[in-house]
Amino acid sequence: MSLTLSEARARAAQLSEVSYDVALDVGDQGSATFGSRTTVRFRSTGPDTFLELASAEDLTVLVNGETAHPSYDGRRIHLTGLRTDGVNEVVVVARLPYVSDGEGMHRTVDPADGETYVAAYLGMDLAQKVLACFDQNDLKAPVSVSVDAPPAWTVLANGATLDGAPGGDGRWRFATTPPIPVALLVVAAGPWVSRRWEHAGLPFGWHARASLSGELERDFGELRRVTESCYDHYADMFDEPYAFDSYDQVFVPGLNWGAQEMPGCVTYRDELLPRGQVPEDVRMFRASVIAHEMSHMWFGDLMTMTWWEDTWLQESFADYMGYRVAADAAGFDGALVGHEVGQKPDAYDADQRRSTHPIAPEPEDIPDVDAAATIFDAISYAKGNSVLRQLATWLGDEVFLRGVNTHLTRHRFGNATLADFVDALDEAADRDVRTWVDQWLRSTGFDTIRVEREGEVPVLHRDGPRAHRVRVTAYDDAWTVVGSELVDLADEPVPLPAYAGLVVVPNAHGETFARIVLDDRSWQAVDAGLCRIEDDLVRAVVWTMLVDRVQSSALDAVTFGDLVERHLPGERSAMIVSAVLDRTLMRVLPLRTPPDEAAALLERLAASCATGLLHATSPELALAFATGVAAGSRDVEVLRGWLAAGAVGDLALPPALRWDVVRRLAALGAMDADAIELERLRDPGTDAETGATAALAARPTAAAKDAAWSTAADPAVDNRIFAATVRGMWSVEQPDLLAPYVERYLREAPDWAARGQGFAQVVGLARPRIALTVDQVALLDEVLAGDVPTVLRRKWEDWRDDLR
Repeated sequence: MSLTLSEARARAAQLSEVSYDVALDVGDQGSATFGSRTTVRFRSTGPDTFLELASAEDLTVLVNGETAHPSYDGRRIHLTGLRTDGVNEVVVVARLPYVSDGEGMHRTVDPADGETYVAAYLGMDLAQKVLACFDQNDLKAPVSVSVDAPPAWTVLANGATLDGAPGGDGRWRFATTPPIPVALLVVAAGPWVSRRWEHAGLPFGWHARASLSGELERDFGELRRVTESCYDHYADMFDEPYAFDSYDQVFVPGLNWGAQEMPGCVTYRDELLPRGQVPEDVRMFRASVIAHEMSHMWFGDLMTMTWWEDTWLQESFADYMGYRVAADAAGFDGALVGHEVGQKPDAYDADQRRSTHPIAPEPEDIPDVDAAATIFDAISYAKGNSVLRQLATWLGDEVFLRGVNTHLTRHRFGNATLADFVDALDEAADRDVRTWVDQWLRSTGFDTIRVEREGEVPVLHRDGPRAHRVRVTAYDDAWTVVGSELVDLADEPVPLPAYAGLVVVPNAHGETFARIVLDDRSWQAVDAGLCRIEDDLVRAVVWTMLVDRVQSSALDAVTFGDLVERHLPGERSAMIVSAVLDRTLMRVLPLRTPPDEAAALLERLAASCATGLLHATSPELALAFATGVAAGSRDVEVLRGWLAAGAVGDLALPPALRWDVVRRLAALGAMDADAIELERLRDPGTDAETGATAALAARPTAAAKDAAWSTAADPAVDNRIFAATVRGMWSVEQPDLLAPYVERYLREAPDWAARGQGFAQVVGLARPRIALTVDQVALLDEVLAGDVPTVLRRKWEDWRDDLR
């Protein structure tokens, strides 16, 4: 039932002048459904077409003022007898179900205070879960929205508020939007706490759940500063002005994605507004996400891709701009460190799997929307980001932005393709952009840049077809910078005689996307003194080289553990500490560590973090290292001491870290269900619900695992509770206990994934985080030979490739 490319092309050729009036009724919170009334107007060159509307009850349809009885199959309303000589008006009234999986009108009850929130989380194939619509990007339309809600609530939507206020009659009406993809409609309703202001002649606002009012107040100064700085920067960068009439940003519960770029009202998962101390990597990432989503107001909302093969044209660009503008405008100078060490390794992994695809595939490679869901991945985000950075480096920033502005102006409020973007760049540049695009965007894989020596002289070699412009930095044995320069590397090797006898690091600031292989002289220097490199970004690049070597099996997990043990405690960047921890826990341990060595490596990692904690020079570093201790320490008394004191030394335990400690004690058998329940009641809220769920699942007993499985397998399980349950279940220290659940996961997960694309992503990420046996790998192969939903299949095939 997913929309196909051929259907979308035919419908776009047939229809024009589409517009929507949408009236939603979320006032009765005792009901399992909400009211949806859509009036859609359009011209048609043919008498027949279809609207999408999912799972409707009490459906009525009027076509040009007459009651109609169209065929309806649960997803599509098949319209006949349309006018071909004027505007058609179709009115669709229905009751639609609330959801708990983040796909559609998601309803959440806040465990902190019992308040209810509803929000339309839309996207691919999801607008039809809230309104009757032509659910495709290239039928952009103005949308007018009104909402009936409980009187005490605040309602937010894409347009500025025309009528409605908390404490009024519960009726809200919003300004009509410019033409937007219907998938980018948003409505968010509940007793939000709000901070509003005006900037550059526009109303701005930040909003969050009432129970997070203290956290919003704590961070509002930073959130406002970042918002204004990014807005002003884009206003200078882009010729086209901001196209919408307001700019709200709301932290919402239950969102499957990090954030969504809804025009005029951006949604963020509210984990980005954590309680307690905000970790450095979260602050840095949050700033880059704010910049990322704001760039979508131009790349994605003003100018929109025609079909999903150009996902990269929106996401790669926004990812690139997110890190760039967070650094250049918002004051987060280390933002690129997070990309290099946290996101780029995932892109290298993705580009070595069978599922790799060009950054810009052909339209026919994405035959339907289900297939499109599989390319919202590290290729379209992190690799595309890196490649656009190389393009800007290769062309020069002024030329690059001139082409970007031509493209945006030419396609404002419309749709565009890669060919359109290339035309704009080609007009701006005096270099061969079309060949560059073929090499970088239309092909898969990455080049290797190798350092070799001719005597003492380092020489750069390239294995692959692409031209690179990269920074090479040279160091003496004390890791003092001796020289640094941009170098163009193509077919011919590039000797660097000025750096004879020195350590050299190519791509030192991550200008390109390529595997970097150092010569023995430079590797020895890394082995001896990685933590002595002064520049955070260069250290991030080198750590990425190391994790890539582990992933490709050029470096074994135990040797990597030795490097971590020697160099992580001396690390000065909390973001790098967090990224190395995450990589080790999520990939090195389950994928590259022999099962009989996994527990020991986990304990060594925790010990390394304990050493780093002793010498941490900032609260941010202390928090990052303490998180590593909580992940793998076997010292029950130390962990219990942290809970009793509510602190680690001078660092107050934020709720997320406190629950990490509880989960670790539970996994060690040192905390039972009664103790976990007391913790949950100590400070009720979302952190407590998900934390307690994970801790209960972590206990090392068959009964605990079976109870956790029952929670995860509940067809109505909330997406956050599901994720917390499986996160708690898997442990590299419990392979024998977990063996039956590996099989159950492989057998049962395809049914879970049938709930939808977003939940299928969550299910795929819930895979066992333990080393698989030969028999378990064989079972994975067996299941993949059968019927597995598209999105889950992609996740599992990637998993299978990683196991190789």
